Amino acid sequence: MFTGIVEEMGTVRALDGGADGTRLAVAARTVLDGVRLGDSIAVDGACLTVTDIAADGFTVGLSPETLRRTNLGKLVVGDRVNLERSLQAGGRMGGHYVQGHIDSIGRVAEKQPEGDSLRMWFEAPEHLMPYIVEKGYISLDGASLTVTERSGTRFGVALVAYTQEMIGLPTKPVGATVNIEVDVIAKYVESLFEGRFERGRQPA
Repeated sequence: MFTGIVEEMGTVRALDGGADGTRLAVAARTVLDGVRLGDSIAVDGACLTVTDIAADGFTVGLSPETLRRTNLGKLVVGDRVNLERSLQAGGRMGGHYVQGHIDSIGRVAEKQPEGDSLRMWFEAPEHLMPYIVEKGYISLDGASLTVTERSGTRFGVALVAYTQEMIGLPTKPVGATVNIEVDVIAKYVESLFEGRFERGRQPA
């Protein structure tokens, strides 16, 4: 479990694929504090297991499912990625409950400065839009953000000056991909209502 509060931006050192799987090596500092082999670190929003630790970075494995659901397989050496360690029991919840389970990939649709803030709009797959609501939470590349508006298959967020300095989203050009995780509470509510509806249709 994560909060969507990015701790630092790491730098991709290597992305190697082979018969034994795909490995991603990331240069980092802050998230190494207290980390152990087998711990989880969210990389651009995807919960990944640490398989190797160095003095100035770490390595994780990317499963075929992760490569299908995220844009991590498109990373190149030098790319910046948002990093967050998993939430400790009793820790402060600065963002919202983020599982690190990416639902799908979206794309940057538009960017517009607004004072010292930055408005950004994204295109999302149609099947995700019922879970995206105005003033609700959404995780984009692992950053917990508030939805400011939505229309059709587009939604917007506003990034204050501080957030712009702490995450990689502002540097992405129009057309770039982002990892989307919608609020899991919405999916649970839908599942519960679907279950009740189906039971209600069954003959007595």
